[in-house]
Amino acid sequence: MNSEELMKIISDSSKKADLSGVVYIKQGEEVLSASAFGYANRSEERPNHVDTRFGIASGSKLFTAIGICQLAERGQLSFDTPLKDCLDLEFPYFDEGVTIHQLLTHTSGIPDYFDEEVMDDFEDLWKDNPVYQMKRLDDFLPLFHENEMKFTPGERFHYNNAGYILLGLVIEQLTGKCFREYIEENIFRKAGMEHSGYFSMDRLPGNTAMGYIDNHKDHAWRTNIYSVPIKGGPDGGAFTTAPDMARLWEALFGHRLLSEDTTNKLLAPHVKVNDTIHYGYGIWMNKKNDHIYKYHVMGYDPGVRFRSSFYPQLDLKLVIPANNESEPLDVTKAIEDYFFTEKETC
Repeated sequence: MNSEELMKIISDSSKKADLSGVVYIKQGEEVLSASAFGYANRSEERPNHVDTRFGIASGSKLFTAIGICQLAERGQLSFDTPLKDCLDLEFPYFDEGVTIHQLLTHTSGIPDYFDEEVMDDFEDLWKDNPVYQMKRLDDFLPLFHENEMKFTPGERFHYNNAGYILLGLVIEQLTGKCFREYIEENIFRKAGMEHSGYFSMDRLPGNTAMGYIDNHKDHAWRTNIYSVPIKGGPDGGAFTTAPDMARLWEALFGHRLLSEDTTNKLLAPHVKVNDTIHYGYGIWMNKKNDHIYKYHVMGYDPGVRFRSSFYPQLDLKLVIPANNESEPLDVTKAIEDYFFTEKETC
């Protein structure tokens, strides 16, 4: 591997993408890149560092899926358990056949509180539902629980945030613990993710990046404090560092969070999204020649961009959190081109 060439690719692609964040690459036990760009706080001109905490939006869904899988291992539910059998709430128009598996794989057909088929601006949600009031998981229920089904359960894949809110409520009911406390105790601590957590937007801990929304028309910017719920939950909004996310991949594939059998269940390509992309439990995967070469998670919120991937053939972990609306996918593709070209020529 040519380290100078790799660093140039990272630098050039990050600059082109206007990345404000971190590019962290770890292969086996060796850290190949720990590069930081931009400001964690623009007003104070405080730069991002490799160990800066970033919001990761929907990248957090993997944590929820792991939590549900832990309950399945303990026999507290099965993936085929109907939602109605493990959550004491009334949903007047929900199909009673909706299962935990379908919620995990976005195939339940339940209504979503942010439906990308009919909405295109996440901030519109908070005009009538102030973000500072969205503190508990059940605060989201009025946004969707009395709406009608979108389709018959199991009929198709349709990305759904509300389904993960319900999974978080299942974790709370079956464990008797606050969802956030459960994840921090049973996933973050076990994986050695000491700097990760669910933090309130008005009380962020030190070394945490503010999220920034750019107004490209007049080159102005504003923070995202009024654009996302005040505290993250099962469908998104956790904060982590790039090294912590690499530790999550290591703990997951090292079977320190789940048994090997349950890990394989989580990582199975349960739903075909398109010709090359499949979805497991809280995780995306890419196939080539009927072989999974990439597992990944991603998150997009106002002022937040996140992508992280694990490439099993190379034992390679890639983490790119950003606190602006740049595109980590472009940086990811540039790095993938380098590594997979290198692999083919070696």
